[in-house]
Amino acid sequence: MNVTPSPPRRATVHDVARVAGVSRGTVSRVLNGERYVSESARAAIERAIIEVGYIPNTAARNLVRQRTQAVAFIVHEPHALFLEDPNIGGILLGANAALSEEDYQLVCLVVDSERDTTRVARYLNGGFVDGAIVVSARVDDPISRAIEKLQIPAAFVGHPPGLSVAWVGIDNRDSARAITERLLGTGRRRVGMIAAALDRDSGADRLEGFREAMGDRLDESLIEPVGLYSFHDGIAGMEALLRRSPDIDGVFAASDAVAAGALRALAAAGRRVPEDVGVVGFDDSNWARRTEPQLSTVHQPAEGLGAAAAQAVLARIAGESTGDGGTILATPIVWRASA
Repeated sequence: MNVTPSPPRRATVHDVARVAGVSRGTVSRVLNGERYVSESARAAIERAIIEVGYIPNTAARNLVRQRTQAVAFIVHEPHALFLEDPNIGGILLGANAALSEEDYQLVCLVVDSERDTTRVARYLNGGFVDGAIVVSARVDDPISRAIEKLQIPAAFVGHPPGLSVAWVGIDNRDSARAITERLLGTGRRRVGMIAAALDRDSGADRLEGFREAMGDRLDESLIEPVGLYSFHDGIAGMEALLRRSPDIDGVFAASDAVAAGALRALAAAGRRVPEDVGVVGFDDSNWARRTEPQLSTVHQPAEGLGAAAAQAVLARIAGESTGDGGTILATPIVWRASA
């Protein structure tokens, strides 16, 4: 008669305490990351954990602490752009690396429709995450309002207007002004902009920086608004500018993906870059190095933004008072052959 063997007994905190020669409470303090344990006791506990093969029951411990050890990464962009935009990927990787260091999981949530908005708001309300990182928040964004209402520890990549929140970002206006001035310095006289994503702070600020750099030389008819930081919007925007102003000789595209689209449209129209038209982008993403010619652009530290946002969220989860201020990262100009 065959007898199914009983599964091996799982080691417990009591086993660790017995082998280490300390109390169960001391073991619990070490497992919970508390500081008030002597180094000798901590070392004995760590040896005992290995000896008895103890595996912490993370789910049970988080239930007691009312923690999920998870942070939401919320991207308010269409699904196609989420895959196309390398900056979002860089921000995600930077955030994930910082969260991983603290044993937190990253939960990715993409908002592409009103249905997504309702679903994500319901998910946040369910207490499934301890905090949130929000990318591409819009003006009067319902997800941002839900986070504020629920008082979820959060940090935003970019600074959505009207919200008192922790945020990390870059000076989009100053960076746009600087690269437009550099483009003007090459002798261009008819300079326009493909202005993308004007419903969020980054797009609006880049347009404002362009206007400041142009000053008295600004021709509003040479500004073409488009919806997204996308390759296809870059093609459409450049085609529209060429129809209105065939003599245009300089273009600031609001992102590298938009600039890559502009280069495609210029090539199709028989315009040489940079001989006939100088083109500059924004981001210093993979797009900038894969175009021909390679793009002059503004370097955006995507992974650094993600890491800084994650660190801000973790500080808030831990109860540290970080205030509602912002962190600005540097954005040097990278000058290549397109201008």
